[in-house]
Amino acid sequence: MDVKCPICDTINQIDNNSILAKHMLNRRKHLYLCPTCDERIAVKTKARHATGKFRLYQEKKEVDPYLQ
Repeated sequence: MDVKCPICDTINQIDNNSILAKHMLNRRKHLYLCPTCDERIAVKTKARHATGKFRLYQEKKEVDPYLQ
């Protein structure tokens, strides 16, 4: 299966029977990142986490009194 990294536009081959290929086929909204882009993003994200100013905001959900 040919996959394309949306960041660097490189095309890679992955095995059709691999779990990653099945995830890509079943979940179209998930993007494939090449190993170099994936590693670069992981390093930068870990560095931002280490600063202490990085926050993940969760969606605020309203509690419906009828569903409790």
